[in-house]
Amino acid sequence: MVLKMEGQKERVRGMKSKREMFIEESIPYILCILCSFCGAGYFVVSKVSLDKGMSRYVLVAYGYAFGTLATALLAFIFERNNNCKITIPILRNVFFLGLLGAVLGRTMFYMGLEYTSQTFTSAVSNIFPVFTFVLAVLFRMEKLDMSKNSSRAKIVGTVVSFTGATIMTLYKGIKVISIHAQDTHDQSASTSKLSFDKDWIKGSVILVASYLSIAAFYLLQTATVKMYAAPLTLTTLSCLSGTLLSTIMTAILDHRAASWRLSWDITLLAPLYSGIMIFGIVIYIQTIVIRKKGPVFAIAFSPLSSIIAAIMGLLILGEDLHLGCVIGATMIIVGVYAILWAKNEEEKMPLEHPNMPEQDVIEIKPQSDKGRLDYVI
Repeated sequence: MVLKMEGQKERVRGMKSKREMFIEESIPYILCILCSFCGAGYFVVSKVSLDKGMSRYVLVAYGYAFGTLATALLAFIFERNNNCKITIPILRNVFFLGLLGAVLGRTMFYMGLEYTSQTFTSAVSNIFPVFTFVLAVLFRMEKLDMSKNSSRAKIVGTVVSFTGATIMTLYKGIKVISIHAQDTHDQSASTSKLSFDKDWIKGSVILVASYLSIAAFYLLQTATVKMYAAPLTLTTLSCLSGTLLSTIMTAILDHRAASWRLSWDITLLAPLYSGIMIFGIVIYIQTIVIRKKGPVFAIAFSPLSSIIAAIMGLLILGEDLHLGCVIGATMIIVGVYAILWAKNEEEKMPLEHPNMPEQDVIEIKPQSDKGRLDYVI
């Protein structure tokens, strides 16, 4: 009887451990899905605020100001015992982080969003990992060995993604999904106009330039984290730099004092959402996921944000989904996953030779760490 009772207790403990393991394994997936919803909401809120007449320059400045406060709170909670010293090279990098992230990246992002749609903007955002890879190769942070399948997959994925971005930029196409009633004659008559819309092309080029700047920002941040091993504090410093630089930019380019006025509407929600949700909560969640699963796992969920943003655009903003956006976005996503597959294969390579001498393994590990990129911090 006693043995049976003990056996039942062991089974219960085993069931609890399995349940706890399942919950623990599910947390990174839930967090990534939550980040995707937050990212999609950011596209929608930003588009609505810009359409309501909010200055793109003021939106950048306020967003980074709220982001400084949010990340400073997180840094105080989790990195209060930080002993890292701030040196001149770190301050130099912080300045350029503010320049690349706020003045160039976010400003051009909002400018491109004004000329296009939030559905299109979210779809183009998937090219960001491709830009990160290309810049990493140019700055010798990533190595290519054309004798390996992983390197060839990276090249193919890059070409496919850039082809998709080009299609999205130059070809708008017919409406695939629309909640507005429109007859066939009107749709066919407007196809040529939609396919070569000058503002659309201008916005597309600006968006691509903004994602190129943001990719450079993340590469510089990845290098700076190695010098200053306190990511939340570093994010606070880069947000502060972005706030100061974007404020100066706004004072030069937008002289209207009324532009700085915030009301209890979308003009207040947009910078609050950008600062607290994106710079604060999303960055912290991504840091947790990357530490547990790695950057490849975190980036793999980026297309989900585009799908959610497209649905929100249809239902909330009444935007139309065009053929060029569907074809281009699909090609970009395929190219991104090809690069992610290659990165995953390269990370597994040291594990494929368990019988190698210990000295050889020690020589391989630093090269693997040097070639690895934390795309999201």
